[in-house]
Order: sequence, then C-alpha cells, then structure tokens
Amino acid sequence: MVSSTDLEAVALSRKKNCPGWQAGVTPPSNAKAKDTHIGHVARHPLRGSQDIEIHTWNGPDDPDNPSILTGLPAGSYGAGNNYMTEKFHVQNEPFPNLAWATTSWNMGAAFWPLIFVPLTESSGRMPGYFVAYFILVVSLFPSAFAQNFATLVVTRFFGGGASSVSINIVGGSISDVWYGDKARSLPMSLFGFTSVVGIALGPFIGSAIQEIDKNDPWRWIFYIQIIYNAALIPVFWLILRETRADVILKKRAKKLRKETGREIYAEADLDTTSVWKLLQVSFERPTRMLCTEPVVTFFTLWVSFAWGILFLFFSSVSQTFSANYGWGTFQTGLVQLAISVGAVIGTVFNPIQDWIYLNSAKRNHERPGKPIPEARLYTSIPGSLLFAAGLFWYGWASTGNGSIHWIVPTLGIGCTGVGIYSIYMAVVNYLTDAYEKYAASALSAASLGRNTFGAFLPLASFQLFDTLGYGWAGSLLGFVGIALSVVPVVLVIQGPAIRRSSPFMREAMFEPGDDELEKDRQSEKTDV
Repeated sequence: MVSSTDLEAVALSRKKNCPGWQAGVTPPSNAKAKDTHIGHVARHPLRGSQDIEIHTWNGPDDPDNPSILTGLPAGSYGAGNNYMTEKFHVQNEPFPNLAWATTSWNMGAAFWPLIFVPLTESSGRMPGYFVAYFILVVSLFPSAFAQNFATLVVTRFFGGGASSVSINIVGGSISDVWYGDKARSLPMSLFGFTSVVGIALGPFIGSAIQEIDKNDPWRWIFYIQIIYNAALIPVFWLILRETRADVILKKRAKKLRKETGREIYAEADLDTTSVWKLLQVSFERPTRMLCTEPVVTFFTLWVSFAWGILFLFFSSVSQTFSANYGWGTFQTGLVQLAISVGAVIGTVFNPIQDWIYLNSAKRNHERPGKPIPEARLYTSIPGSLLFAAGLFWYGWASTGNGSIHWIVPTLGIGCTGVGIYSIYMAVVNYLTDAYEKYAASALSAASLGRNTFGAFLPLASFQLFDTLGYGWAGSLLGFVGIALSVVPVVLVIQGPAIRRSSPFMREAMFEPGDDELEKDRQSEKTDV
C-alpha cells in the first residue's frame, strides 16, 4: 500500500508541475534525451525501499495537455405517432400511450450515466464516446424494424441511456481541454445550446423525414438516424483525441517504461480505487446530495420542470395547433422550431452573463480574485420569469379556436425556449462553481431529476390541456414556473450564508491560488 506521506509527496510534485529531476537525483545512464519533451519525472520512495518515478506534464504548455446529433432521436420519435397508432394498434387517447417510448428513452438517460460515466475516469473519454455511440446506433435497428410497440419501448431505453452517456462525457472533455472560467465560457455555452436544440429540433426533423415515404414514414425516422449516425462514427474516429489527463499520462508513462527500462508511473497508476467503489460513489453521493442539500434539491426541481416542459411541448403543440388550425404533423413540427430559436437567442445573450460573472471577482470578499458563484444566476432570474410568461402566453393564445394568428402562441413557445436555455445554463454553471470538487455528483443529481421529469410530465399533457382548457393549463404551468423562479432570487440574496451552512460546499472549496488542484477538479466534471 502507498502511505499517505508518499501520496502527499506525489500530489506536491504534481502541484509544482515537476520542473525537472528532483534535486540531488542523477538520472540513470540509459535515460533518453527525448524524455524532456515527453514529460518530466520526479523520484519518490514508494512501497518500502523501491524507488519509482512519477510522470507528469512537461509544464503547463505540454502539447498533450489537453451533441446535437445524439439528442435528435429523443424528439423526432413523436412525429410518427399517427402511423404507429395504426401499425401497432395502440390507443393514444385519452391517455398518450405512445409516449411510453419517450418515457423509456428519458429513464435510460436518467440512470445510465450514473453507471457508465464514472468508468470513463479510468478508461478515458474516447472508449466512452465510441461504446456509447455504438450502442445508440445499434439500438436504432430494432426500433426501425420493430413489429410491436413493446420492442420500441425496450430499445429506446438503451438508445436514451447511450445518448445521455455520450452527452455527459462532453462536459468532461470541455473541462479537459479548456482551463479556466473565461476559456470555457464559449464552449459551455455552445454545449448548452446543442443540448437544448438537439432535442427541440427532433419534432421538426421527424416530421420532415416522414414526408419521404407516406406508406411507412415512421420507420424512415429511424432509417435516417441510422444512416447519419453510422456515417459519423469513422469521422469521429479520425478527428477526436483522448482528453482525459490521467489516461494520457498513463500511456506516456507506459511508453517511458518501455523505452528507458525505468520504473516510471503516472499518479493514476497508484490509484487502487476499484470499479465497484466508483459505481458506489456514483450512485450514493448524488442521491445523498439530492436529499440533504437544499441547493441541489431546489435547483433540480427548477431545471427538471423546465426540461419536462421541453418534452411536454412535443405532444401539446400538436394537440393545440391541430385542433385550432387543422395543421398536420409537418406544420406543427415547424412551429416547434420556436424552441430552437429561443435557445439561439439565449446563446447570443449568454456572453453578457459571462461578462457579469467574471467581473464579480472584483467584489468577492470571501475569496478575492475569484468570481462569485451567485453571479452565474443574474440573467437566469429574468430568463426564468420569461419562461413562466411564455407558458401563460402560449396557453391563452391557444384559446381562440383558430381566431388568433398562429404566430402569437408560437412567440410564447419561443419565450419559453429562451427560458429553458437560461435555466439550464444557470444550473450547470452554478452547481459547478458552488460544489467544485463535488460538481460531478451535484450535476448527476440534477440530471437524474431532469430526465425523470422529461420522462413523465409529457404523459399528463393531453389530459391536462383537455380537462383544464388551453388557457388554464398554460396558467397552471406558468404559476409553477413563477414559484420556481424564487430559487435563483434566494440564492443571489442569501448565497454566501447558504454556502457556509452546507457541509458539501464548505468542504468543496479550494484555497485561492491552488491552480493545480483547481485544474484537477475541472477534469473531474461531467455535464448534465
């Protein structure tokens, strides 16, 4: 076993970037000159009297120091509902039984990352990407050739899970490649954009695909997905590279051992944490934080409701626009592009939020020089209110039985889209900043709740709007949105006090200036 003193020495060598051989230690005669550009090493006495060398980055400028498509199947499925009702003899009214396939997709998305994303911490990002993407493509085949509805429900559970795993890994890759809040702002903004738009584009893409074949259009929704997803696998293979720091260093250390004959290891080689322990922490910590951390609990409710509305629109828009304007599947799919337009608007304005956040470092008295976590929430307050206003707008603009121009409820949908993006980005960024080294667990808790709401809220869509009427159904959802808009307001006002009272937040905070530990923390993140 490695002693705690030895591990502290290893951590210290990494923190100081190992500027060369440890003072007073002469390299062995068979050391190769090219070691200096492969990476530096430092000696530490480990495992009794045996000496090994720790391989780390060759300074901060080491050249090796390094999703929109996976979301489309989530929303495109519903475009073929009318045809699947006839094919599978599934009754879709008054209860939307066909939505069980969407529920299955989102439940896979909720639970699969808890199992498989932690495995990428040791195996690397690349195997995670390709295994998940391969499972996604394979799951589309039985969906495309399904002869009964049960096959669709089962296979979409696997597709949703694989899709969510690959999406969650992206967050980790961004943290691997872009270091620092300022550098990550644009990549994270674009990632949040693709996360929302990838799902929101689904109904339009699905409705457009079904125009290809009028006899069996819903199968073409899956055929096209198989074609473009399978075609992208070799492209990804050529352009993607491993970004997980520990995995890169382990490979380089292995190469050094082979070339020099010396006992050179990466720090990750000394980690004896079992896969079972990783899985245990992956399940236990997010669940505990969800139940004991008020910030995680209420932020999860906030983003989960917004995500549930995103999926609820898939059925609600078809219901209201077909009843009021007599529109078909393709036309209602066009209307749902308003959510994507809203996400575009949110992305355009996101740099303003980033500027506000970065400038908050000037007035941070707790940790001078560090941006204030609550500064992540400023624009999400009007964004959350716009989200609620969009629900009221959409509901009451749909009550005229076609007498109100279709653009009016569509604008309400667009406002809701702006709010969904704003809420999503606020939750991801705030939980990351406030929980630091526990960010992955906090985000996993939020992801679990978010996908669960996305799974079950659409099941209530038809009866909600049919029973209450379009106006009051939209109002009910809007009132819930207003109530949840209090969450960021409370954090902005009481954020420092809340963070001091949270054991997870207190423990998670690192000392200012500890840049290497900060970078280690960033490499552990995964997105929601």
